Amino acid sequence: MFLHLLVFAFALATTTFGQGTLDLQPNDTMQALLQRQVGQAVELRMTSGEKIGGKLEKVTEKLVYLSQITGVEYFGGVVVIEHVAALVVRTKK
Repeated sequence: MFLHLLVFAFALATTTFGQGTLDLQPNDTMQALLQRQVGQAVELRMTSGEKIGGKLEKVTEKLVYLSQITGVEYFGGVVVIEHVAALVVRTKK
């Protein structure tokens, strides 16, 4: 539970890509936060420590699909939600 709170605090305090907002609700999950960012540029911080950024296209119960992956814009990729440690979005223009 502490790790989840730390991840959400980190996500709120950090700005990177998109133009979204992170309006946390009491019962939010990573899936719910990701679904609200569909269509935005985001950066995902993985539990392994790696980062992957791109345009968030689709979120299912278990997977996240990113297009226009940062650094390889003509590629898309899928990430397993349970491996996402943090969601980073740009909150100011």
